[in-house]
Amino acid sequence: MKIFEDSPVQKEKFRIAANKLLNHCFILKKKEDTRKEYVFIVQNKESFRDYFDLLGYELDINEAQGVVSLTSPYGTGRLRLRKLESILLLILRLLYVEKKKELSLSDDILVTTDDVNEKYNMLKIQSKPTLDKTALRDSMRVFKRYNIISLIDRDVAMSDARMIIYPSVLFALPNDSLNDAYSHANQMLDQYISGGEAGDDENIDQDTTD
Repeated sequence: MKIFEDSPVQKEKFRIAANKLLNHCFILKKKEDTRKEYVFIVQNKESFRDYFDLLGYELDINEAQGVVSLTSPYGTGRLRLRKLESILLLILRLLYVEKKKELSLSDDILVTTDDVNEKYNMLKIQSKPTLDKTALRDSMRVFKRYNIISLIDRDVAMSDARMIIYPSVLFALPNDSLNDAYSHANQMLDQYISGGEAGDDENIDQDTTD
């Protein structure tokens, strides 16, 4: 690929950006520690497409949302989430969609742990009616690693702890529009309610690179 022939600096930038995308699922324009990589990928999209095609991935660049992600037609690269983590991911998506309707495109979507708990408590899941702090911390750590949220306050288990939800949450659970995203997430949450379970020992497939 031509980018490897340009200079060692370009090659190193390519290596860093490609590894960040593989390790963290999403590269975001809005996130300070991935902004340079986002711009570099967009500027060299064909080289990145050729590279990831060799690995069996398709590069997806959504410039409207400022998100770069990977999809796999072969079903590889899937993150296996526990059921509770999937429920919390759906809740984050609902909160993102609701807040986004109230704000401009440039505004960060800022929510608190209280907001998350309020949504969760509405589900009235008998086996786990409230979120315990350890489960909440563990789940949010996963979402932070994959660039779905950013934690502003040190302890996310505190009721007033703040977090930023990134537009990548829409691609972790893909849909065509914000309204569709809201309806789809509500529908999936209804399925969990009717099932009545949120056990940590139950795994489900969730492709965070879709």
